[in-house]
This record gives sequence, C-alpha cells and structure tokens, in this order.
Amino acid sequence: MRSIIIYIVRGITLVLAVAVLSFLLAHYSPVDPIRQYIQANPGVSQENVAKMAEYWGLNDPPMERFGKWFSSVLRGDWGYSTTYKQPVLEVIGIRFKTSLALMLTAWTLSGVLGFAVGCLMGVFRDRWLDKILKRICLVMCSIPTFWIGLVFLAFFSAILGWFPFGMAVPPGVPPESVTLGQRIHHLILPALTLSFLSFANLALHTREKLIDVFDSDYALFARARGYNDTQILFKHGIKNALLPAITMQFAAFSEIFGGSIFAENIFSYPGLGAAVSAAGTGGTDIPLFLGIVIFSACFIFVGNLIANILYQIIDPRTREGIKA
Repeated sequence: MRSIIIYIVRGITLVLAVAVLSFLLAHYSPVDPIRQYIQANPGVSQENVAKMAEYWGLNDPPMERFGKWFSSVLRGDWGYSTTYKQPVLEVIGIRFKTSLALMLTAWTLSGVLGFAVGCLMGVFRDRWLDKILKRICLVMCSIPTFWIGLVFLAFFSAILGWFPFGMAVPPGVPPESVTLGQRIHHLILPALTLSFLSFANLALHTREKLIDVFDSDYALFARARGYNDTQILFKHGIKNALLPAITMQFAAFSEIFGGSIFAENIFSYPGLGAAVSAAGTGGTDIPLFLGIVIFSACFIFVGNLIANILYQIIDPRTREGIKA
C-alpha cells in the first residue's frame, strides 16, 4: 500500500510538471494565436481582438497566466474550444469515448496476439516457424503507424472493399440508428493498425523470457520428469513471462495514445487524436490542446497505476513485507 501511495504522489508531481512544461511551450511557441485568429476571420474588429487578448490573458506575465489557468483546471473549468465551439471538458468527454473503444481494442489485440505469438516462438525456438515469425516481428517493429494505415486502407478498403474508408459510423446515419455491428465494422481496420505498435515488441520480448525459462535448471528438472516444452510452458513459462509482458503492455499505453493521432487522422476517426491534430494545426485552440495534454498524462498515469496493482496480485513477491 505504501508503494502505491508513493507512486500516486509521484504521478501528481509528474502531471504538474507536464502542465508547467506544456504551458511554457505553448507560451513561447512562434505561433501567435491572435494573428492566426485574424487570418481565419479577416473581418474581426480591433476591439474584439483586444477583448480576446484580455480574455486569454496574453498581456499578463507567463507565471500569472499559468496560475490562473491551472487554478481554473483544478476547479473543473478547462476553458473553451474555439475549434469545436464547446467547453474543453465536453470535447474531451465526447471524443474520448470514441478513442477509448479504439485504444482498448488495439491494446487488447496487441497484448493477446503478441503474448500468444511470443509463446509460440518460444516453444518452437530456432526452428523454421520461430525464424519466420521472428523476421516478421522485426520488420513490423520498423514500420511506422501511418504507413501501415495507408497500406491497410489501400488494400482492404480500396482494392478488396471489405472495410469502410473511415469514420466511426456510416456517413449520413443518425447516431441512434447505428448498430453495434456497424460500429465494430468501422473499428476493425484502425484498431488493427494501432495494435501493430506494440504487438511485435511484446512478441519478441515474450520469446526471450520463455527461452530463459526453457534454459533454466527447473525446466531441465521438468524434462527429466518427462515433461515436454508445451507442458513446461503451461506449468512454468506463462507464469514467469506474464509479469514482464504486463509491464511492457501497460508501458505501451503512451505509444498507443500517440499512435492514435496518426491512425485517427488516416481513417478520419473522430476521436481524441483527431482533436489533438485539429487543435495543434490551427494554432489558436490552446485551451483544447493543453486540456488534452493534461488529460492524456492522467490517463497514462492511471494505466500505469493499474499495472502496479496487478503486479502485486499476480506476483505476491512484489508486495511489501513478503519475501519469496
């Protein structure tokens, strides 16, 4: 329990540091939000420009602006999005529901498939199946997300016509009329694209851990008792490889969140990643951009906290005061 409390304190400190750093980067960015707004709205008067500068606090010192903004964030007022014409928290809430379905699907696919393929390579180590799968995984590790997305879109959507070109729901269909099957149909291709981020790394890491298990003394003793590699895998291998796999999988939260920006833009998926791109491209929606940065830091922190709790459940040796 004490370790979890310490981790929570560190997480709060980290979120505060992310807030300060992201605010300073936005403040010293060469993009002038007032100039960008004037270019997007040529007819705006100088009086409205002055009111906007006063509302955004652009004439105040940076630390004073940060204090006002962060105190408002703590009170639940995250500002107003000029891109979506809604409060930032409403935009994040609506978009996060769509992104969460995408990220959880991709995260589960990469975890289950990566661990299964890693176990398969470990059992058939140094044989033809292991060599083929290992080469495929090494190639997958070097392929960027946007390239995979474009290939999937061209092949499965344009050539084969199996999946739609984008969006989370069919265009022109009211939200209340969209079926679960239609949502899943639109979800499969971007989720597969996103799952490639951590799938190969997890498979290769699991393979190495299982090879260590198969080369250990207790595996040698198990073979002397008549166990084959498959039996050793289920009796010793999975238990020993599961904890490192969980560590890698939860560490991939940030990768999947970052990769969702590319995947959502390629497939026109209306999630949080697309909102980040929209907020950053215009240069004027600083409240939305900062709000998403803070929210993503909290989201990744919660994911890692869940991982720490699972460690203690799976392996009691990680608990304080318990010695193996």
